[in-house]
Amino acid sequence: MPGRVQSVERAAAILQVLASEAQPTPLHHLASALGLAKGTAHGLLQTLKDVGFVDQDEESGLYAVGVGLLQLAAPALDHNELRSRAINWADALASRTHLAVHVGTLEGAGVVVVHHVFRPDSRPQTLVTGTSFPLHASALGKVLLAHDPRAMRAAMASGLESHTYRTVVDWPALQRQLADVRDVGWAADVEEREPGVAALAAPVRDRSGYVVAAIGVEGAPDELCDARSRPLVSVAGHVTDAARAVSRELGHGRRP
Repeated sequence: MPGRVQSVERAAAILQVLASEAQPTPLHHLASALGLAKGTAHGLLQTLKDVGFVDQDEESGLYAVGVGLLQLAAPALDHNELRSRAINWADALASRTHLAVHVGTLEGAGVVVVHHVFRPDSRPQTLVTGTSFPLHASALGKVLLAHDPRAMRAAMASGLESHTYRTVVDWPALQRQLADVRDVGWAADVEEREPGVAALAAPVRDRSGYVVAAIGVEGAPDELCDARSRPLVSVAGHVTDAARAVSRELGHGRRP
């Protein structure tokens, strides 16, 4: 019989310590608690961080259990269930904003649209349910990139393809955008995926708090942005309200 693998045992011990701490934890505390050299603990933490099991705050350097580990305990969200939970709120969002509404979730190296509500007017429209949007060049995709380590790994593997002259294809610039997404709670795409099209989206969370999907609106840039192409906060507010409502349908914020 093969013996135990020490590095796996140590990694498991680190996760147990992080899970038991109420606050993000510094490296020296983890090393001391487990009797490890700082260099050894740091190497294990970096590996756990790379696979999404540990998060590290960029400013403080403190460590916490990552969303990737939380997601392992959460059942996969079926597309039909997501659609059924979101349908009423997506319809209401289209009515309030007079814009098309998309609900999307991660699939492969893109975000697949699982529900599409047409904008409530008579102009010609094409159903995009089942269509995959690029992660880095769509508002739905940026929401997932900002919160889901699996999405980031998929984007890094596939690369940043240019779709229009406004598509962000520089990793540092994209990372700055994603930090803003996490700060403000919504993402924007202004002619990055398709000329003449803008979109805003916000995260949908499950019971555990993990971001499992995104909901957003799409229309012409002058419908979603001001004269300087800055997204309208009023529209973003409607989108985040809808995202919170769908999240509640999935159990987020409810007591056990």
